[in-house]
This record gives sequence, structure tokens and C-alpha cells, in this order.
Amino acid sequence: MAGPLMPTPAIQPTPAANSGARGTARPAPTNPQPPATTSHPHRIAIIGGGPGGLYAAALLKRLDPTREITVWERNAPDDTFGFGVVLSDETLGGIEHADPTVYEALQHDFIRWDDIDIVHRNTRHTSGGHGFAALGRRRLLQILHERCHALGVELRFRTEAPYPEWLCETYDLVIAADGVHSGTRAAYAEVFRPSVEEHRCRYIWLAADFAFEAFRFEIAETEHGVMQLHGYPYARPSPDHHPSTRPSGPHDQFGASTVIVEMREEVWRSAGFAELDAAESIDRCAKLFADALGGRPLRSNNSTWTTFRTVVNERWSHGNLVLLGDAAHTAHFSIGSGTKLAVEDALALAACLEEQPDLERVLAAYEEERRPVVASTQRAARASLEWFENIGLHLSQPTRQFAFNLLTRSRRVTHDNLRLRDPHFTGAVEREFGCPPGTPPMFTPFRLRGLTLRNRVVVSPMDMYSAADGVPGDFHLVHLGARALGGAGLVMTEMVCVSPEGRITPGCAGLWNSRQADAWRRIVSFAHTQAPGTAIGVQLGHSGRKGSTKRMWEGIDDPLDEGNWPLVAASPVPYKPGSQTPRELSRAQLTDIREQFASAAARAARSGFDLLELHCAHGYLLSGFLSPLTNHRTDRYGGSLDGRLRFPLEVFDAIRAVWPEERPMTVRISATDWADGGTTAEDAVAIARAFAAHGADAIDVSTGQVVADEHPAFGRSYQTPFADRIRHEADVPVIAVGAISSWDDVNSLILAGRTDLCALARPHLYDPHWTLHAAAEQGYEGPGVTWPAPYRAGSRRPNTGRADAPKPRLTLSQ
Repeated sequence: MAGPLMPTPAIQPTPAANSGARGTARPAPTNPQPPATTSHPHRIAIIGGGPGGLYAAALLKRLDPTREITVWERNAPDDTFGFGVVLSDETLGGIEHADPTVYEALQHDFIRWDDIDIVHRNTRHTSGGHGFAALGRRRLLQILHERCHALGVELRFRTEAPYPEWLCETYDLVIAADGVHSGTRAAYAEVFRPSVEEHRCRYIWLAADFAFEAFRFEIAETEHGVMQLHGYPYARPSPDHHPSTRPSGPHDQFGASTVIVEMREEVWRSAGFAELDAAESIDRCAKLFADALGGRPLRSNNSTWTTFRTVVNERWSHGNLVLLGDAAHTAHFSIGSGTKLAVEDALALAACLEEQPDLERVLAAYEEERRPVVASTQRAARASLEWFENIGLHLSQPTRQFAFNLLTRSRRVTHDNLRLRDPHFTGAVEREFGCPPGTPPMFTPFRLRGLTLRNRVVVSPMDMYSAADGVPGDFHLVHLGARALGGAGLVMTEMVCVSPEGRITPGCAGLWNSRQADAWRRIVSFAHTQAPGTAIGVQLGHSGRKGSTKRMWEGIDDPLDEGNWPLVAASPVPYKPGSQTPRELSRAQLTDIREQFASAAARAARSGFDLLELHCAHGYLLSGFLSPLTNHRTDRYGGSLDGRLRFPLEVFDAIRAVWPEERPMTVRISATDWADGGTTAEDAVAIARAFAAHGADAIDVSTGQVVADEHPAFGRSYQTPFADRIRHEADVPVIAVGAISSWDDVNSLILAGRTDLCALARPHLYDPHWTLHAAAEQGYEGPGVTWPAPYRAGSRRPNTGRADAPKPRLTLSQ
């Protein structure tokens, strides 16, 4: 197995309270100082003997055989927690280039498969072409133990590592690979500044003594709530295996699968798992998923119910001490990333040691290289984690669409990617969705009241700050006209203000007089005449406490240097330090503003707009009423959510009364304030329901910009989960916005049923003809997209040059 135990050190300082992946942390040192660094680390200490720490040891020793490398692991050589390990082809490629010996050993033991099975409501759908490779965690550790021994790495099992301070003074480089409960990280918490977030599901890591044929997700809808199984094979039965010859002890060589059972905390408690011992829990899980397991039992390896913790550190290194793997970062198991990230950390650290002249630059380069990769993985993992936390939203979907939704949950597998992997499965989902043959989901029509949009793409409202006295001019004609010619189903104006005092900046457009209405009529007429089939909508709003500021490029949200006008808001709360304090609106002023909205809406109708959106987001006036952070009123327009909704609903009703019955109205909301004590996702659902009950045809779901001290979780399509939740819980069509940038994302979100329409802003600034180009890039020329006659010659995608494949990150000789 792992070879003999290594001798303990001659000097025995007090051990760290937590040197492995499990244990309790000791108190942080007082005023920790950066340990001394060295230009060429020769003596290297590694805390933790998991895959990341062991692979780092083997790789660093192979790069320089003269290095003295010691690994401390508190457990025995054959102790391990968990069962199977999945590694990607990308990670295996890095291992192959860096250490062919380890790669060959892994290749011998890996099992590979392509399929994912999703079982939902007694229906199984299979998607192929995914390419997985797995082996037992015990076998992985054995391979790494053997490699470390062969290279001369000193492995100290059943031995607590010395305190990090002593190690940093004694060794040139200290690598903390001591897991999610890292004692090293805790000892230097003042420096690393970790954030550890616990999530809402309980899960238990088990195994079954047979090999699943595919990666399997199975959903159980019980009287207590939804439970799910994640299972995958990691060992195939040997050819001569017979059940009667199975010995006692580890069964991996006779075929085995990892089985993770997961459910929300409240479901776990309702089902009684909190009162069961380990054996009873395992037996209960086996019975719950008896069909998936073929009636077979499950087994444990010190398995307990736990909650997943997402670990993020502001820094990964401190002097000659560096974090690696789960000590530095974690990503949810549903995207199979823990061991993968740790091994890739080791590869990057080794490469940086070869490339950089001194340790300070090594650790800076390591962190610079790995942080973006880890951040991207954590965003994908969070999306996957939250999808499973909220799986109940999607249970009513058709089973095949549910399967597509699950497969694309992390946003890393997309519609286009899945179509390449398994065109048969993806084609079946498209047909059930209603896509005519060869039609991408984004080019299917969508109806709102009396308006049928020819496709699902919306040009999102974008403030241009280029009007004069509220009048849109030639710039707006060209700006909106170009985007109308660009093929989107709906083009929205910027926020059009209902009064001079309701402007954000002096450059904001308005609809408070007939001159402005005439200018808008010219733009709408151009869109309808020159881009037939494109609808054009107007967004009406009032700046509230965020008004009287400079144009965006002069200083976003900064007050004007001169010429300020007085501000009004739900409550006298300035937007940020230095901002003007608004006056709290009186009842008479509320009536005046309501009438201003209604008058502007009537002008918009006469200007010919096809759709009207009421802006109740981003901290502007109506948004300021909705958020408890900005509405401190004690009258009937404050207090509870019903009170805070009252004035925005009054405005909506006043607009609906003058807006043509056949034309749709939408409402943009901030589904979260990204700040403690602000609007929650639950509030957002209630707000959406309220507007839908008053006649809103769709909810445009944005987030944030309500308070200046917000903390958004930016990332690819990061606001979509809020739209998804509102769509399913409030039962109202939604428009998803926020970092949606590719046509592949649009297709994925639409086909998965997470949104009805996708609004894109910056992509349309970069490319006014984004939708036409999306059609060309997909080779689509059917309904839902029309090239203007003068542009038809450009409807074919131009040829592009050839690009060489990227070189491996780290290539080493034998």
C-alpha cells in the first residue's frame, strides 16, 4: 500500500491542533508577521496528505530531486474519507505532461464513461458524450504514496504537523493542504481573511458495491420534501469476480459507486434523519433509492450528515506559507471539483517555482494564475449548488426539459455544447419545447398580451445621457434605430423620465411634454418602417434620491457641481455620503407624481410604442418605496411589504388605465438589494405576484443598485436565478438580465425554462447587430430573424483565420 511509516522529527515542537483535513483550530497568533522568504526553496513542508498535498510533494521532488520534502498527515496511510474521485481530461492532461509515471498509474485504474442518467418521476433520460474518468480515492492516495516514496519524499503518517510558525521558521516553503477545516488557515485568519459560508442542504457520502452504468441523478419526491441522489461508478468488477468469492474489507476492486444523498435541511429534519444513528440513516437512504440501487445496501466510511461549506480567502499566501486546495477554496461536489482544483493548484505552484526568480514572485504568480480559474469554478459550483437547493422550483417541468435544466445548471454545459455532445437528446428537448426543425430556441416567438415578439432577444434599457432638455435627438435615432435593424425581438429605450425633477442627469430623456413625444414618435416610426417585426418599448421612471448627478462618464452617481435641483424620495435618506438628501414625499406630492407617470404613459402611447415598462428597480423613486433600506415611512406607504408596495402599485394602475389594453406592460424590479436587511428573494416573488395581479404581463428581473454599500455576487448570468424563481413561484413570464453575453447562454436559459426573454445591454453596445450575427453564427435563416435588404450581403459569417492550439501549462522531461 503506502509503504512504511516515516520516522518522527528529532525535534518535537507542540503539534498544530489541526494539521490534516479534520480537527479543531488553535487560537490565532497575536499580530502574525510574515515569515522570512528564500529565493530558492530547498526544504519544503506540506501539511496534509490528501491528493493535493501528496501530488504537490511528488511534483516538486521530481522537478528538483535535491529538495527535502516532508508531508505530515494525521491519519494512517490507508485511511481515507469518501470513495470515488472524478478528474477531468484537462486535469489529466496536466498530470500527463508533468509526471507521466503518475498519469500511467492513473490510466491503469481509471474507469471511463460518457453518459448521464437523470431519473425524474419514474422517467429516465440519458444524455451522452460527457466523458468522465474516475477511480477510488483510496487507490489515488496509494498511487501518490508510492510515487512519493519512489522519489524520496518523507511521509509522516499518524503525525500531527508542528505549529505553522515553527514550520515557517524551519522550512523554506510551507504548503498548507489541510482541507476545508484548515487549522493553518485559522491560525493566520487575520492575514488570509477567510469567509466560510454554510449552505442549506444536508448530504451524506456513501458507497454501493456495484458500478452504475452512468453518472446518475435521481429525484425522490417524498411526503417530507424533495431528496436527490448523485451517483457515479469508480470501480468496475474484475472479469473473474463472483459474489461468493468476495472477501471482507474494502470492496472497490469488485465494482463500486459513490452515492451522495442530499436534501434541504428542513426536509432532512422532517424525515427524521436528525434522530437516526448512522446505520439507520444509511438503511433509510438505501430504501428511499431502492430502484436506483437495485435493492442493494449502501455502506459507510465514517460517513456523517453534513452541510457544504464554501471557503473563500482574500489572500492565499503569507511570507513563505501558502494555501492549496480546500484550505484555500472549495467548490460544491455537484460539479466534481475538489480534487481537480487541488491537483491543478499543485501543477500551477510547481510551474511558478520553475518560472519565477524568488519565492515572493512565485507565490504572487501562483495566486494570480489560479484565482480567476478558482473564482470561475466557484461561480459555476454556486449555480449548481443553488439549483439543487431550489430543485423544487423545477419539478413540474416536462421530464426531458427538467433533465436539460439539470445538465445546464452550472452554466458550464450549455445548449450548444450539449448539442455537440448529444444531438439526439438536445433535439428531443427542442421539439418538446416547440422549436421548429433547425430553429434555435432564441428564435421562437413569444406573446405578451396583444404583442407577439418574433424572437426572445431584448435590447435592454441603457441610459445614454445624451438628450437636450429631455428631447431625444439624432443620437437616439441612430442608437435605437441601429439596434432595431439589428434583429432583436424587442428594443427598449433608456429610462425616460416623467418630469424635469425626475431626471438622473441633465442629459436624461423625458416624456413630460409634447416636443419630447414628437421626437420619440420619429424614432418609433423609423423602427417600425425600417425594421418591420421589431417591437420598440419605452421604460418610464423617476430618479428619486439618485437624481441631479453628473453623466456616467463624468462621475457616476456624483452630484452636479452646479445647477442641482431638489430631490424627493420615499424617505429623506441620501444615496451615499456626499449625495443630496431628498425630501420625503407628502401625500399631495405622491398624487402629483402618479399623474406625471400617467401623462407620460399617454404620450408614449400616442408616440406609438408597442410596450411600456415601469421602472421599479435600481434605487430610483419607485424602487426606493419597495426596499426597507430606503423606505422608513410610518404612514400607509411604509412599514410592511404591502405598505411599501402601495405607491408603486398605484402608479402602475394609473398607467394601465391610460395605456392601450392590447399593449403589454412590464415592470423592472431589483430582486435583491445585495445588502443585509434589504429586499430578499422571497420579497421579490411577492412583489412580482402583486404586479402580476394588477395586470403586469412580465417581470423584468434585475438586482441591486438600491444602496451604495451593496455586495453583488457578480458572474455570468448571475441574476438569472432570481428570474427563474419568480417565473416558477409567481407564475408570471420573466425577462432575465445581467451578464448574459452569448447566444449560447440565451438558448440555454430559454430552453431550460429559466426565463422567457433575455435582455442584453453591453453586448448590444459592442455589436448593434448582435441578434443578426447570432443567427449567422448558428447558420440560421428562418423565421424570427430578418436581415434588412441593404444588409443581406453580410448575412453569411465571414471566414476567420487559423489559430494554433494552446501549449500545455507545464511540460517536463522524463
